[in-house]
Amino acid sequence: MFLSIERTYRPALRKEHPWKKEFKKHGLVYLLFLVPFTILFLFKYVPMFGAQIAFRNYKPTLGVLGSEWVGLKYFIKYFSSPYFYITVKNTLVLNCYSLLTFPLALVFALVLKYTPFMHFRKSVQMLSYAPHFISTVVVCGLITQFLSARIGMINKVLELFGFEAANWMGKVSAFPHIYVWSDVWQHLGFNSIIFISALAGISMEQHEAAIVDGASLFRRIIHVDIPGILTTFIILLILRVGSLMNIGYEKVLLLQNDLNRAASEIISTYTYKVALQSTLPQYSYASAIGLFASVINLILLFSVNRITRTLSGRSLW
Repeated sequence: MFLSIERTYRPALRKEHPWKKEFKKHGLVYLLFLVPFTILFLFKYVPMFGAQIAFRNYKPTLGVLGSEWVGLKYFIKYFSSPYFYITVKNTLVLNCYSLLTFPLALVFALVLKYTPFMHFRKSVQMLSYAPHFISTVVVCGLITQFLSARIGMINKVLELFGFEAANWMGKVSAFPHIYVWSDVWQHLGFNSIIFISALAGISMEQHEAAIVDGASLFRRIIHVDIPGILTTFIILLILRVGSLMNIGYEKVLLLQNDLNRAASEIISTYTYKVALQSTLPQYSYASAIGLFASVINLILLFSVNRITRTLSGRSLW
């Protein structure tokens, strides 16, 4: 009887909050996550405060908040500028051309996977990764030397076969090919690493079952490998399309000259020149151009993510 009374009046134990329980269990993981999150917050989100420069007549002496608010003045200035059509067109041409070469990294990963000679495969991997770590300045210097009109190796080879030498770096029509295929040479091996890792994660039991069923190598690639890495491919493709209006200015600027400017003047190089190379730096104008490109990239990212989720059921979120 006394035991039953004691059990009846025993105070209920306070239930521990799920977050406390989770942190006790995975506390070290959250602490490790705190480092990249802090870096992301400080260098990606805090600088967004400065995006309002695009809507102000920014003057360094007055600061961001002290500068006059001008609204969409600099956006209208860019849209009515003759450089608007040129820079947007060239940026889209280079990025869409590069997007067509995106599957080459997957093809390269599949070739490496099914290469029977281990030592040869390792050597090819090492040689394909190496150009990625070469400085952009050095790569552009090599491209300029190889394609030089007088001493370039490409022209020397063409002359041996009876073709006429040409100033390839000065040809407007040749610039997209030079930029894209030199980029493929430099980054193909490194970009294939994620596909090689994804292919390694596919169970060998699926391949063994396909072999038992009489599937050829091509059939195994189509029905086992491709479905196994399709999610990875789609996610990388969405991210790639989400930066369609953005190209790093360094390589384009180093390959640019007065003859090929009609094909090489892109949004990022024009922004760089407006902000830093003009006689009177136009920080607000440059910020407006950069913000315009970022907004278009955001719209493309959401649109492509929605389309891929509808068509394949796979998406970033």
